[in-house]
Amino acid sequence: MMVLYVVDFFKRLFRKNNWGVVVYLILNLLLLFLLFGASDVKGFVIVLAIYVGSLAVALSPLGEYILRVQTGSKPITRKEFRDRIDPLFNKVYEKAKAKDPSLPANIRLFINYDESPNAFATGRRTVCVTLGLLALPDEEIEAILAHEFAHLSHKDTDMLLIISVGNLIITCIFVFIRFVSMIVVAMASRRAWIALLFDGMLAGLMWVWTKIGILLVLTSSRNNEFEADKFALEIGYGKQLASALDKLTGYQPSQVGLWRALHSSHPQTHDRIGRLQDLGADYYAKI
Repeated sequence: MMVLYVVDFFKRLFRKNNWGVVVYLILNLLLLFLLFGASDVKGFVIVLAIYVGSLAVALSPLGEYILRVQTGSKPITRKEFRDRIDPLFNKVYEKAKAKDPSLPANIRLFINYDESPNAFATGRRTVCVTLGLLALPDEEIEAILAHEFAHLSHKDTDMLLIISVGNLIITCIFVFIRFVSMIVVAMASRRAWIALLFDGMLAGLMWVWTKIGILLVLTSSRNNEFEADKFALEIGYGKQLASALDKLTGYQPSQVGLWRALHSSHPQTHDRIGRLQDLGADYYAKI
């Protein structure tokens, strides 16, 4: 199953709206050749194997777990929170599964303790809601969950896994290999520590490069938000989603990092509401 999923990922990678991501991945591979000093065929094969391996790990349950940690997605432990959200989650899950039977059977719900109302999906089996989302009416929470199930249905989150988790794995491998090699020769030359410091700077640049890739993915996939809204409308949540989007206008996550980037990647809220209205959502706000 995992092999088929990876093959399907590469098929979807070459869609027209993913051209920026494809260019980034190619440049990423060239950067890795430079970092690892691959100057011959053997070095090329080794780096390519490391890169492909990192992509496979990123698409695995381990990669999904790493991204949960990066986004602050935690298991819901408080009973009152579970009692509030679980019935809504299960109801929407059933509707989404009826529309798309290929949805995994074990999608799990997590929470991020940000006070702003929001939610996101990642990997193949993760939906995360914020604490602030629990303040919305049931039907609006269901609508937002329907939007997130759409992302899992459309497999929109794989690119984020590949760049965020894949590059993290490669950076860790690079730093570990170089650190061990510097320790081995440290007794022979003080210059080894200078090289180690330089490697630390390269790792920092790799972190910045990864952030650029994440922003590129999020920006190039904004059309996916409209498609996810359409999915929610088609399973009965058009009006409720438009209402929820109106309430979410102006909210910003209090946290920084990847979670904030996920939030800021969405198109203009009014454009999304307008699209929903054009598709038939019976929503008209008083102004």
